[in-house]
Amino acid sequence: MASTWIAYTELAWTEDLLAVPASYEDEVKVYVDLINRTASHPPRTLLHLGCGAGGCDHIFKRYFEVTGADISRGMLDKARVAHPDIEYLEEDMRTLRLNRQFDSVAIPDSIDYMASEDDLRRAVQTAAVHLRPEGVLLVVAKMAETFQNNNFAYTGENEDVHVTLLENNYINPFRPNTYEAALVYLIRNRGELSVYTECQVLGLFPQAVWEAVFKEVGFEMDTTTLDGVYDNYLLGEGAYPMTVFMGKKVRQ
Repeated sequence: MASTWIAYTELAWTEDLLAVPASYEDEVKVYVDLINRTASHPPRTLLHLGCGAGGCDHIFKRYFEVTGADISRGMLDKARVAHPDIEYLEEDMRTLRLNRQFDSVAIPDSIDYMASEDDLRRAVQTAAVHLRPEGVLLVVAKMAETFQNNNFAYTGENEDVHVTLLENNYINPFRPNTYEAALVYLIRNRGELSVYTECQVLGLFPQAVWEAVFKEVGFEMDTTTLDGVYDNYLLGEGAYPMTVFMGKKVRQ
């Protein structure tokens, strides 16, 4: 099932202005270090699920042989241009089956799109199927216990185009285990303003759910917090704590 969200189809091009490769550097180096420290043996290969436009892969490919998968053709087109040396597949992380195994699997930016426990379980199962025994899974997520409503602003421009993206994160009490990301794009092309809006409903689960899913699928799990990554984009008071779940596939 291809993505129909405008952020990842007709507005995928804005990624070039809003998220330059250098902005991923410190964050992804943390992920690389966690993968290496969790692994029993030095990992050589990595499957990147929900790879988007390949922003993280600028750093991942320095350390691993990377294969990427995403459901958004618009984002994959950008990833393939940026990284012609990486194999990118238009696939859903809930159903992907490559009949191959990797030393590590990373979902650093897109697990939120699993908006139900069943979707979450299927994504983690996909990771398990593609990992060698004692292979390492890294997932970056928000936990219900620590997540809060927030507002963000991102901007970028080139000679003719200026883009501002406003993002409102809201925990809707009438939609359990989810939060809403409402996006407003203000795009000025040679001074002419266009406005685009979109609301994405994303998954937000308590730690007990994460622990149960990892155990059921066959992972030993550890957690660490990741703070401050998006602080520069926060509007007003707030915090955006994230949790990194590290899983090691249990040897059968």
